[in-house]
Amino acid sequence: MTLPRLRRSLGSLLIAAACASMATTIHAADTTAAIPVAAPQAQARHAITHEDVWLMKRVGAPVASPDGRWAVFSVVDSAYSSQDQWSDLWIKSLLDDSPARRLTYSKSGEGAVAWSPDSRQLVFVAKRDGDEAGQIYRLDVAAGGEAQRLTSLTLGARMPKWSPDGKQLLFISDIYPGNKTESDVKQSAKERKERKVSARSYETTAPRYFDKWLTDKQVRLFVIDADAAARGDNTARDILSGTQLVTLPGFGGGQGDEGQSLDAVWTPDGKAVVFNAATNRDAAQREAVYSQLYLLPVAGGEAQRLTQDKHSYGSLKFSADGKTLFALSDAQTSGKVYDVKRLASFAWPMSNPAPTILTAKLDRSISRFVLPEGGKRVIFSYEHAGLEKLYSIDAKGGDVREEPSLPTGSINSLSSGGKALVGVWESAINPPEIYALNGKQPKRLTAFNTEKASKIDWQAPEHFWFTTADGHQIHNMLVKPANFDPNKKYPLLTVIHGGAASMWRDQFVLRWNYHLLAKPGYVVLLTDYKGSTGYGEEFSRSIQFDPLKGPGDEVNQGVDEAIKKYPFIDGTKLAAGGASYGGHLANWLQATTTRYKAIVSHAGEMDLIMQWGTSDGGFGRETNAGGPVWSNLPVWRDQSPVMQAGNHEKGTGFTTPILITVGELDYRVPANNALMNFAVQQRLNVPAKLLVFPDENHWILKGENSRFFYSEVEGWLAKYLK
Repeated sequence: MTLPRLRRSLGSLLIAAACASMATTIHAADTTAAIPVAAPQAQARHAITHEDVWLMKRVGAPVASPDGRWAVFSVVDSAYSSQDQWSDLWIKSLLDDSPARRLTYSKSGEGAVAWSPDSRQLVFVAKRDGDEAGQIYRLDVAAGGEAQRLTSLTLGARMPKWSPDGKQLLFISDIYPGNKTESDVKQSAKERKERKVSARSYETTAPRYFDKWLTDKQVRLFVIDADAAARGDNTARDILSGTQLVTLPGFGGGQGDEGQSLDAVWTPDGKAVVFNAATNRDAAQREAVYSQLYLLPVAGGEAQRLTQDKHSYGSLKFSADGKTLFALSDAQTSGKVYDVKRLASFAWPMSNPAPTILTAKLDRSISRFVLPEGGKRVIFSYEHAGLEKLYSIDAKGGDVREEPSLPTGSINSLSSGGKALVGVWESAINPPEIYALNGKQPKRLTAFNTEKASKIDWQAPEHFWFTTADGHQIHNMLVKPANFDPNKKYPLLTVIHGGAASMWRDQFVLRWNYHLLAKPGYVVLLTDYKGSTGYGEEFSRSIQFDPLKGPGDEVNQGVDEAIKKYPFIDGTKLAAGGASYGGHLANWLQATTTRYKAIVSHAGEMDLIMQWGTSDGGFGRETNAGGPVWSNLPVWRDQSPVMQAGNHEKGTGFTTPILITVGELDYRVPANNALMNFAVQQRLNVPAKLLVFPDENHWILKGENSRFFYSEVEGWLAKYLK
């Protein structure tokens, strides 16, 4: 595949939009509807299939141009084979109803899109022909033409950001220890590739993250002249090189799938960058890692630490007038298992290292925020009771105000530019689409999936609450199968979310899709047990010292309440399942009750001690338990499912048939948990089946593997819920 091509300039796109009534293209997406539509149509609707779920187009987060005229976003044309799957950038006018149009034609896809300050150019990260790692490309949207590669770094480039004058790009890349130049990096990479020894060596920090063994690469900030790079001079400067900060043994950024991030942003004058970094990553197994803010001159010099507390700061944004720096902040070192993220601000230039916490009175964690034109209010979203809506607060603080949002579903991205505010909205029966969010009523701008969704027989989740004995208000969603008849009786499948710092959301999901699980004729129950997010900091913290028993009790009570409330539920035919923390709880339910006819456990832990020692998040598990594994705290053993497996004299223990699934590349809940689980089931002669996916991580992400997983779950439940 050649470089992505732009066949029309913005001017020709406007002409095409004006002529939309006379001609259409196969790349157009209808943009006429203002309200999500997944209601019954004249034609017969069908029960959802795995193909419906998997082949829905995956609409990515939009990025609004600074002038508010355009939004660019990615769309994945899904397929069961990665060879047949495509991902491209699309552009949509925010000034009229002309259809969205494809910008790039590429199989590998693009990410990390950033507009130039004049709204004429885009940069993005892609891995094209000849690229061994993702590189930065520039696309002149106004003039059209081919995208130009701006970087050719051995270890790639990511997260580009334009300087305020549009002349330079700031981005993140990596080096190996001791490297000073790109030639050094290339030589180090060559030496590593040619090594005859395959051993990995570690002296500090966790050796693995999610599905990767970590290497000795070190994160750095680079700056490049955009025009010079386009002419072939793509020599990038490592502006952290030579600073004392990078010599600290615990220096690093936030770890993610693509490497570490320093979450950097240009200062308003373009002379420096502000970024976050940790200096205690080498102590990650014995204390909470937190990221402070630093100021670094682009021309060279030492990094100056700006904040002096032990909070973490991220999502940095400057106000349009350059007088305020906004960030999300949380108290990582509080000693608690969970801390909400609050909106913080600093006067700029920073004279006081202590931030103003704008949302101090809001007992919710801010998911994301933007700074619309005018700068008077900050727009943000947060989770609450299965939904995620828009809110705002005065940029100087005050009361939180709810902004126009759709009554159901979840907003999962936000971007602003000029007068525009755009994002992705979705619900359990409306796959993701781009919406304009700055009017009195959110307006749908794309319709990649609406026609397909309208042909599926599905209903929106029903919400209900109950109160526990200790006063917790517990939120639940109930999902009914296709062709639902309230006069019939249906088995109940309670599905347990992971986290535990998470929440069941009214959204369209690929993994554990509510309606696909309900398809065989089950009612699906989704309970937000103690430890869930979206209900305040104390509710999320209430799981501390009680990782499984309390949440398990609330899941069981959710089943009781659903049976009492809904006469169409057959209380004699119950099943439970979950993944990650939901898998932990599925194992716990198998050990502590015999009420369920079948259990499904994906990526579920068996032994808290083993999980502490082998997963990629040991200290957080220690915080949750209240002390290290050698402290003899009862929770380490009492709330490990394996220690309850043989409690048959109490009428519990492992007896319920269980389907155990795991990805061999899962380092979050390593496969040793699943192997132990299956061994115990075999030892106790419990009906069990073990599925190991050697090419999957914590999630089952490949199309055919996903289809097989759902079919195995369906078959297992059908066998025991007859």
